[in-house]
Amino acid sequence: MQLHELRNKKKSKKRIARGGAHGKTSGRGTKGQKSRAGHRIRPAERDLIKKIPKLRGYRFKSIGTKHAIVNLFAMDAVFASGDAVTPESLHAHGLIEKRGNTFPLVKILGGGALEKKLTVERCFVSASAKEKIEKAGGAVKE
Repeated sequence: MQLHELRNKKKSKKRIARGGAHGKTSGRGTKGQKSRAGHRIRPAERDLIKKIPKLRGYRFKSIGTKHAIVNLFAMDAVFASGDAVTPESLHAHGLIEKRGNTFPLVKILGGGALEKKLTVERCFVSASAKEKIEKAGGAVKE
């Protein structure tokens, strides 16, 4: 057997919608998107994605730790004279909330007046708050 004697007739792809003996719908079935040229059905996942509301605008959350803020007037209302102010005691008096299982870093600001002698420990203190605490007879320990 020679190469030119091979009887390997390849069947050519059916060219749809080209007239000829295919008749009315040209082998495409009936009406609709599937009967048109270049039809492509959109995946179902895309429909689900399109229905989800999109987040608009600028949504940046800073990575840095956020301090729990406490003003002097709030401490003056809940603490007695001579008390020690720590993150634990501030939480016990309801001035700050825990973040998970830990106490947050606390910063005391100089808002309001302080009449009582308080000792502040393990808290960041602003310059004006430190001045008012020491003026009332208290102390700030780092």
